[in-house]
Amino acid sequence: MASPQGSRAPLEFGGPLGAAALMLLLPVTMFHLLLVARSGPARLLGPPPYLPGLEELWSPWALLLCLTWLGLQAALYLLPARKVAEGQELKDKSRLRYPINGFQALMLTALLVGLGVSAGLPLSALPEILLPLAFAATLIAFIFSLLLYLKALVAPASALAPGGNSGNLIYDFFLGRELNPRICSFDFKYFCELRPGLIGWVLINLALLMQEAELRGSPSLAMWLVNGFQLLYVGDALWYEEAVLTTMDIIHDGFGFMLAFGDLAWVPFTYSLQAQFLLYHPQPLGWPLASFICLINAVGYYIFRGANSQKNTFRKNPSDPRVADLETISTATGRRLLVSGWWGMVRHPNYLGDLIMALAWSLPCGVFHLLPYFYLLYFTALLVHREDRDERQCLQKYGLAWREYCRRVPYRIVPYVY
Repeated sequence: MASPQGSRAPLEFGGPLGAAALMLLLPVTMFHLLLVARSGPARLLGPPPYLPGLEELWSPWALLLCLTWLGLQAALYLLPARKVAEGQELKDKSRLRYPINGFQALMLTALLVGLGVSAGLPLSALPEILLPLAFAATLIAFIFSLLLYLKALVAPASALAPGGNSGNLIYDFFLGRELNPRICSFDFKYFCELRPGLIGWVLINLALLMQEAELRGSPSLAMWLVNGFQLLYVGDALWYEEAVLTTMDIIHDGFGFMLAFGDLAWVPFTYSLQAQFLLYHPQPLGWPLASFICLINAVGYYIFRGANSQKNTFRKNPSDPRVADLETISTATGRRLLVSGWWGMVRHPNYLGDLIMALAWSLPCGVFHLLPYFYLLYFTALLVHREDRDERQCLQKYGLAWREYCRRVPYRIVPYVY
């Protein structure tokens, strides 16, 4: 076993106590949302209508369905990729290789689901078993995280994450000890980051749309908007899959319960909250307001995609004509920091675009319930916390150059506000 790094790496998320609290709070919150979304009052801050018993949560068929879904996505991951990309340089100076075939997996999944529905697959029945599916996904996440922790015990020191090797079992189980756990070329963290959860999210949305069509004759305009907006977001993430290789999740965080539960359970079952709400609480929506909401989503997507594309182009080739004229700050590491373009407006313009899109996803649900806005509230807190973690890491990495960047670009996410 490698020696603990607790003396060198500061503990995050409130340390072991915070990690233990989050391992309890996150699943409880997910089940609370699933229960209140289908209740009459649909109160985010109120108690759930009832507490389900184990007989309602546990279903061997739901577990089998979850495992089948993971198996399908794993099989699609192993198919020949349109491109194989190299990740960031690791401690031992090596670079891992990753298949870039997430969008291909999305298209093949859509084809298989389409063929299944045309053959009689009862996809519209999926919303009726969301609770046992979420319970099965949570169980899988816990068991998977335990296996990842045990695997990391025999991993070399060079394979461990910067912050997940504190020596505290609870904290390391939550944050993840190993940075890139693999079996042969199959990278578990990279696979889970975008595939089963994001594609599962749009599949649940589609099932909710189909059930609404069965109940009311046709899907509502609000349901169409939510499905369309979120499909665009997932499609974008998978089309630009290579960009995930430079994110904090891949290059810094270990793969433990935090990411495993988030990828496999939290994303599909809470990010589909607006569609769940609309199934049980239909909202009237006219074309003028729908057009305005589409404009908001388009603005958010324009900022999000423009900022991310500019960053990724600069990282790949600073001499690219699209970014060569942008102003930069040199750092002691040899890398340069963008201080103009999107990244001269705020320090995290992609987060700003993300939040604008989150607002657009919630607006089709009306303004009389707080529940559909949970995603916006949660994502704001998540991005502010993530931004703070990123700021501390950049200060440690770039030193005076980062202080100069912060002086030149004083606002973090929202211009003139934060």
